[in-house]
Amino acid sequence: MSSKANKNRESQKAIVNVAVAVIHHKDQYLLGFRDAAQHQGNRYEFVGGKIDNNESGEQAVIREVAEETGIAIQDNTIVKLGRLHHDYGDKQVSLQVYKIELTTAQYEQHKHCQYGLEGQALVWVNKRDLLTEQYPLPAANKTILEWLSVPTTIAITYPLTHFKTHSDPRSAWLQYHQENLASKSWVYMRVKDAMSEDIVGRLMRQRPDISVIVSHDADYSFLMSKDLVVENKHTSEQIVAHHLTHTTLMQWFDSIQDSSASTQLISHTHPLFVSCHDAASINAANHLASTRLQQQLPPVIGAFLSPILMTQTHPHAEPLGWETWSSLAQLADMPIIGLGGLSPAMIDQALTYGGISVAGIRQFY
Repeated sequence: MSSKANKNRESQKAIVNVAVAVIHHKDQYLLGFRDAAQHQGNRYEFVGGKIDNNESGEQAVIREVAEETGIAIQDNTIVKLGRLHHDYGDKQVSLQVYKIELTTAQYEQHKHCQYGLEGQALVWVNKRDLLTEQYPLPAANKTILEWLSVPTTIAITYPLTHFKTHSDPRSAWLQYHQENLASKSWVYMRVKDAMSEDIVGRLMRQRPDISVIVSHDADYSFLMSKDLVVENKHTSEQIVAHHLTHTTLMQWFDSIQDSSASTQLISHTHPLFVSCHDAASINAANHLASTRLQQQLPPVIGAFLSPILMTQTHPHAEPLGWETWSSLAQLADMPIIGLGGLSPAMIDQALTYGGISVAGIRQFY
């Protein structure tokens, strides 16, 4: 056997498949602490462990949580966040990550437990402290923290054409969104206008509380001008992610089939959201997510998968329906956001079918 074949075989042997449980009750999250003698020791970690050959990731996470904490989660809603591969040099891990919210009764029963059933220290931490890395985690977990930053609802702006009957559509667009966006909401700026950057920037300055997702190819460099930084030093920080349309995603994927093209034309500065409609686009999104992790770029933190139901804006688009949507969501290596005919009140249904968030226009203002 060649040395290359031996190397590939050893690489395969070194991969450890792990199920990870992100357990929480509201904004309190459960972490264990790794002993100094363990791999990636002296760090906190989410509950979890190796997936046995005869079990699925979900079966493994139920078993590991019971063995490590005594918490029975088989009747809780278990939502797949995504899958990650990380190379530590001395070990490669493939993580299947699940999010589980405990009931109040479960939390009250276990919130005072300082040690797990295997003797490891346990601690409940506030989500804000977790996301700001007050509790150091293994390197592979950094993407999980990015995933957890995504809220359960995301508003999408109306296109400018929605205000075409007004004498000044741009001013009408700006006034409507300034007055009607919920406080501290995440907003996907889908204006559908080639010269929209200025009104998006004005909305951001007028609503410094919102977090913004913008098109990956939009030019918002003007937000860094000295005058605007003085006026509102946080404006540029409001952009939390860039977005790739389904068309752009598939163009990127097609390009890498024919050459050694990289993600050079796709933002290297921010995490990404992508839009998917089918198994082919989810496959492309998975490749993009893997590529960015390998290149140590900000990760893909969510995929808008649509349409679930019939919508007024796309009346001719065939809706997926909840069952098909759920099957597609299971293929994704990143969190899935439901889109298409939904309202914020449908978040529990989305969670049940495998999503982590819902997004939309009409019902989200």
